[in-house]
Amino acid sequence: MVTEMITVKLERTFLNEVDNIVKKSGYQNRTEFIRNALREKVEDAKLKEAMISIAHLKGAAKKKTTEEEYERIREQVFDEFDKKLK
Repeated sequence: MVTEMITVKLERTFLNEVDNIVKKSGYQNRTEFIRNALREKVEDAKLKEAMISIAHLKGAAKKKTTEEEYERIREQVFDEFDKKLK
């Protein structure tokens, strides 16, 4: 994978907090920590987008559904989300 260098400006106090987390959490360096934090934020945004896209379905079904059916449906939905997020 090709990477591209970017520049980020941070206040000294915030950078000190980042450095403390890097040391305490076992990251190799700031770059690894920031890259991981950005990945997590991107995944959160994708999940939020997916949840919004299905929010309109809540309460739309008129038939009675058993707990077993709900669980099966939940598993299917999360499997589909997992595929989309990768």
